[in-house]
Amino acid sequence: MKKNWLLLIAALVFALGYTVFENSPVDAAKPAKTVKATKVPVQAKTSCKTCHADFSSLIPQGHPPVKGNELSSCTACHQPGMPGMEKKNAFSTRIHMGHLPPKGKGDCLNCHQWSAGKNFGLPGMKESWGAPTKEDMDILKEIFNSWAASEYMDNLHAKASVSCANCHGKELPAPDATVENKKCLECHGPMDQLAKKTEPADFKDRNPHKSHLGDVACTVCHKAHGESKVYCLSCHQKFEMKIQGAGKPKQ
Repeated sequence: MKKNWLLLIAALVFALGYTVFENSPVDAAKPAKTVKATKVPVQAKTSCKTCHADFSSLIPQGHPPVKGNELSSCTACHQPGMPGMEKKNAFSTRIHMGHLPPKGKGDCLNCHQWSAGKNFGLPGMKESWGAPTKEDMDILKEIFNSWAASEYMDNLHAKASVSCANCHGKELPAPDATVENKKCLECHGPMDQLAKKTEPADFKDRNPHKSHLGDVACTVCHKAHGESKVYCLSCHQKFEMKIQGAGKPKQ
């Protein structure tokens, strides 16, 4: 009789555990197609309710009804900035800025899946942005936090719905990546028009975009993830020249 009772209790415990697992919100929200777990040891939280108890409050007023509470509920209509896309993407920039400080307390791996040195992407999508190592990820997190909240040029671009791909291309940039003038001028050029725009009313020769030094790399002055500085002032210290993305003046 005692043995039968033990068997019955064991069966009930197994059944209860199976029911809880089957009805967990995270498991129920997983998309049909996911990256193989063997290649992605760091799994993302695919359900928005993992962090947001009231998912409906996140949807803007007047937005069509959304079925489900997982990442795929959004990406079914709003395509994320995937490899191959270099156009502006308001959804991608807003959702990143909303989750990163100061607006949020999110981390890349709350939504993204990552396997060090192998791939980095989103649950349910085959595409990968690259194969960042742990060191690369540490740098990328620092850069993304700057992009979302700094007083530098990166945040000016973020507010204009410009993401990494718009400047760096289709995949995650390497930590030492730079941007060529040609890429900058796709949005801010051509150079003769840019020079005309920045021509001072007085002393027209003091034009940073029409330098006596000839062709100068945009990145000599414009630093995306750090303090931008006017190169001219390294010699002409009495010139009155300002630059966006310089951060707060030092006290």
